[in-house]
Amino acid sequence: MRNLQALIEAARGLTKADMVFRNGKLINVFTGEIIPSSFAVKDGFILGFGEYQAEAEVDLAGKWVCPGLIDGHVHIESSMLTPGEFARAVLPHGTTTVVIDPHEIANVCGAAGINYMLEASADLPLRVYVMLPSCVPATKMETAGAELGAGELAAFIDHPRVLGLGELMDFPAVLQAEERMLEKLALGSKKRIDGHAPGVSGPDLAAYVLAGAGSDHECTKPEEALERLRLGMRVMLREGSAARNLRDLLPAVTPENARRCIFVTDDRHPKDLLQEGHIDFLVRTAIAAGINPIRAIQMATLNTAEWFGLRDVGALVPGFRADFLILEDLERFEVSVVYQGGRKVAEHGQPLFSAPVYFEEKVMDSVKVGDLDRETLLAKLAIPAKGSQAQVIGLIPHQIVTEKLVLTPPVINGCFVASGEEDLAKLAVVERHRRSGRVGTGLVKGLGLQQGAIASSVAHDSNNIVAVGANDRDLVLAIEAVVSAGGGLAVVNQGCVLGLLPLPIAGLMSDQSAAEVDQKLAQLHGLARNLGVKEDFDPFMTLSFLSLPVIPSLKLTDMGLVDFGSWSIIPVSLGT
Repeated sequence: MRNLQALIEAARGLTKADMVFRNGKLINVFTGEIIPSSFAVKDGFILGFGEYQAEAEVDLAGKWVCPGLIDGHVHIESSMLTPGEFARAVLPHGTTTVVIDPHEIANVCGAAGINYMLEASADLPLRVYVMLPSCVPATKMETAGAELGAGELAAFIDHPRVLGLGELMDFPAVLQAEERMLEKLALGSKKRIDGHAPGVSGPDLAAYVLAGAGSDHECTKPEEALERLRLGMRVMLREGSAARNLRDLLPAVTPENARRCIFVTDDRHPKDLLQEGHIDFLVRTAIAAGINPIRAIQMATLNTAEWFGLRDVGALVPGFRADFLILEDLERFEVSVVYQGGRKVAEHGQPLFSAPVYFEEKVMDSVKVGDLDRETLLAKLAIPAKGSQAQVIGLIPHQIVTEKLVLTPPVINGCFVASGEEDLAKLAVVERHRRSGRVGTGLVKGLGLQQGAIASSVAHDSNNIVAVGANDRDLVLAIEAVVSAGGGLAVVNQGCVLGLLPLPIAGLMSDQSAAEVDQKLAQLHGLARNLGVKEDFDPFMTLSFLSLPVIPSLKLTDMGLVDFGSWSIIPVSLGT
């Protein structure tokens, strides 16, 4: 709790501030101005501008001062880092606040997963707010480790760091006004509701907005963004590791609508966090594309804070948290120093704090596949050819959407098989929560895999084990390697495990540092490239989205091949 009386007295100059920052160029996101001034901080809050007496002073030497950046939609679990290590990776890039949707860990561990993310992020120098997972499971066409209805979510809605209901991926349930979804919408209406509506348009989109969805991060084309803006939604411009939509959407941003636009990353791997950056990378990209720097900063700060009702972050004004970054260059958006709550937390690209790994028994030992011996699994991987044609998942570079292809794959012993020559690989999803033994199989084109196999227990959103292989025996070995590790990523070839990254926390997160995870991932990526995986695809990020049925057009779950258009499970083989 802040001492309001003490802050008022200090703001009036009757008592000393804790710190004064002199000779800065302050970026005012309310007016769009850059104002040369000094400012004072006390108890982690901005007091005011001008001349103040303080216990300590910092001379900014004419550098720019920008409000702390905010990521409006991110799944920390997808970085494969714990909340603490994620904070150490993003704070040096100027991100001081994130709004997370922990639906990955919730789909594995249910309410225990949400509790883990709240507790593991409670004492970090990164402000972590939560949107409650609205779709656990994401659809009825996959098996998750838990089911969270309105009753289970209600236990969290009044938490001070819970801002509302996370992305409504099951938009058919919204449009059909299913009772279970209406109950969740009623709960979310107390705060905010984030949307997720790829391809939804016209009357259906109007109904979706009417139901309460106030934002969408799934736009891939300017016309989609404009339609949502015209209906009063906030558009989240996403630049993640797999879905890179920012440059395509920037033409939709105008001076008139920019204040309704927000920057988000959604899913971002350690390599991109450490090398490209986080929200600062989106700001730089927007500026380089011709967006006014102040406007880009608004999309990374104030716009996001206003959508989520965060009344004390996102700007540099009296009474707001002293979350700010010092910029060496405005156009290139070079972050040199980061303050959170008036305390220096990062400098010259390095975090100035440690973050011990938080363990919780309820989110460990999460891989439970039952008695799937090698021969049984081999049998389950077979795809009987009932005709000559098959429905195949077609990959699109740098996108998480896929194409629905009808091809004529090779057939051996009455079954469709992978073919390196035709750039066809076999895809499998193994249920890992309820020991059902269920395995979904399909074919994917375009990855480039010529030999071996790769597998992962990170598979949005139900996070079953997803694997792709050039032959069935290596496919089985890759799956077995992930199971033995209690979750993780694996690369195999010719009967040997070439590389493995264990992910012991819910099968999603490592207990290692960001640098260590990045190093191991780089090794696995190199191994995957050696097997033929194309440079157009992040091997494991691409793999993780091939099991996400709420994204067009074809995806695979443990229950089978899902057709987004008909919202149903369809056969791989065409024919009787």
